[in-house]
Amino acid sequence: MQPGRYCNNNKPLLTLPARENKHNTSENYDMSRSIVFFALLISAVMACQQNPRRLPILGERDVVNGDTVYPTIPDFSFIDQDSQQVTNETFQGKIYIADFFFIHCPTICPKVKANALRIYQKYRDDDRVMLLSHSIDTKNDTVAALRRYAQKLGIDARRWKLVTGEHDAIYGIADDYFSVAVENPDAPGGFDHSGRLILVDTNRHVRSFCDGTDARDVDRFMEDIDALLEEQFGSSATRRVQ
Repeated sequence: MQPGRYCNNNKPLLTLPARENKHNTSENYDMSRSIVFFALLISAVMACQQNPRRLPILGERDVVNGDTVYPTIPDFSFIDQDSQQVTNETFQGKIYIADFFFIHCPTICPKVKANALRIYQKYRDDDRVMLLSHSIDTKNDTVAALRRYAQKLGIDARRWKLVTGEHDAIYGIADDYFSVAVENPDAPGGFDHSGRLILVDTNRHVRSFCDGTDARDVDRFMEDIDALLEEQFGSSATRRVQ
């Protein structure tokens, strides 16, 4: 019964308006705001999924007959730790991470290889990802030496290639990876070289790189690897080696 004034026969003379429930109104307002917020959040997530982050193609580009031509890794042929030939075809349909090193490097190589091992462990079961390490000590880093080094690292040659080759071929291709490899008798170990880890896509384009001695930069680099997998294969989820 509505609150009000009553006469003797208990019938109301005047019905007072019901008092507004401010508590319920506040709850309804908060609920409406929450629904709008989550709707916007879901829309944003779906937009991100539909438009994955795209990495740039690095390097100077040319325009030929109106078409943009991006720099690519040239043809190469090297020998890996199992005496197998390694060419561009080895990485057909895959993305890969490249670097330059030498086994007896006394400075940055141990740190770079430790961080490269983190990448290897994360993607070792993914048949879309490989690693390629070029030795710049073509005299001492023989196939046998590379095999021993691979065993020390505990890596699978199907996933990570340690290669040697002709001196000029190794040093020449470093420029194409935007890396550095120079013989220098005054440098520790006799070589100057970059500690970069370089990400190459399925079309031979360099898409990202990091400082292989910096764990945080390598963390960021692995996010770039995931972004490239999403771009080129439609998913960053690991695809198991068959």
